[in-house]
Amino acid sequence: MRAAVLHEHGATPRVDEFDDPRERSGCALVDVSAAGLHHLDLHKASGSFYMGPPPLPSVVGTDGVGRLQDGTRVYFDESVPPYGSMAERTLVPREALLPVADGVEDEVAAALGNTGLGGWLAIQWRSGLQPGETVLVLGAAGAVGSVAVQAARLLGAGRVVAADRPGNRLNRLGADAVVEIDGQDDLAERIKDAAQGEVDVTIDMLWGAPALAAMSAAARFARHVEVGNMAAPEITLPAPLIRSASLDVRGFSVAHPPLDLKRDAYLRLTKHAADGDIAVDIDLRRLDGVADAWERQRQAAGGPKMVLVP
Repeated sequence: MRAAVLHEHGATPRVDEFDDPRERSGCALVDVSAAGLHHLDLHKASGSFYMGPPPLPSVVGTDGVGRLQDGTRVYFDESVPPYGSMAERTLVPREALLPVADGVEDEVAAALGNTGLGGWLAIQWRSGLQPGETVLVLGAAGAVGSVAVQAARLLGAGRVVAADRPGNRLNRLGADAVVEIDGQDDLAERIKDAAQGEVDVTIDMLWGAPALAAMSAAARFARHVEVGNMAAPEITLPAPLIRSASLDVRGFSVAHPPLDLKRDAYLRLTKHAADGDIAVDIDLRRLDGVADAWERQRQAAGGPKMVLVP
């Protein structure tokens, strides 16, 4: 079969022939229709991932959408090494198969995999969002952030503020207000202005200086959910900033929610997409273009979600 194959840790995978997976007890063969490309894929391929380096050679790719031998459409975010999602076929543990809502296109379902679940579950599962609360999304123009903006409204937020670097995409997310992160010192005040008060929940893909500004705009008992660190990996966090608002800083990884919760969330997410309630911008690439796609992902440029099709 044709697949995006990693031959050396840290290198760019290339399209090559790879042995077809064979049936194995407890696993299912999946004909892949579409696979998302994530920073996680680059991290795994680097050989420095905390769970250990992948075998060589191996097929790259963490998650995807495809069909079982009986035609059932499924999503998966785990596969059996050396098989990944960026191939014509892969091998998946049966317990890792998630149902996909009818009516959603394969590439959209793939784009709403780990990325969409990250945006949805950061709010639904980790933030403790209460009906009518104000939500701020830092890094809203990225793939995870754009889903978080839409999910906040669907999950009951009263007001949603989208913040990111200046750009047209920021204004197309459907938020109640936008804040441009442009290096000015008054970011906290501009967040408060956009929120028409203080912020109850922050979903943060940036960290760094924007996170500190968001914490300065937080309401008492607010929750700041740390999802990514595109702006900086570290901050100097003054104790009074946390203490004065009884602010709760929470980490989030899409790997941590229980499987049953992920299964239900993904089905709801893809149903919303099928109904037109959630939209995602997709940069659709053929498998043959994996090298260019890999380099774009390496540059952390943000923007539409890249999805590869065999």
